[in-house]
Amino acid sequence: METRLNAYKASPDAIAAMTRLEEYVQNCGLEHSLIHLVKTRASQINGCAYCLHMHTSDAREGGESEVRFYLLSAWRESRLYTPRERAALAWTEALTNLADTGAPAQDYEHGLAHFTEKEFVDLTLLIGAINVWNRISVGFRAVHPNDRNP
Repeated sequence: METRLNAYKASPDAIAAMTRLEEYVQNCGLEHSLIHLVKTRASQINGCAYCLHMHTSDAREGGESEVRFYLLSAWRESRLYTPRERAALAWTEALTNLADTGAPAQDYEHGLAHFTEKEFVDLTLLIGAINVWNRISVGFRAVHPNDRNP
């Protein structure tokens, strides 16, 4: 896979705007472990190797367990995720696959049962942001580091 254009050089103002959104999301009050799970799950769905490498590495540094990453694509069948995380993962899948799901009422209601209205908006912005980052990375073929010690 060959890298295409460098979005950071081609449109630094656009990337700066995304970076500001990312800074907001990182500091909005959502748990960092939840943020990592959401970013990783969306990146799995979107097939973004660059973001998967980055977010799983960051989460490991934050103390996240390997087994929760191994089972993340099958979170519905695992007891390793809290009800709040499950609500966030359902909303992540609903919004990441929006054309197929239409953001079902069941996922919306489940989300509001576990998040305040502000947190739910922030979660939605987090999901939107990682989907944009995935599209930048996949669309322009960003290459993840080729290290052997993730």
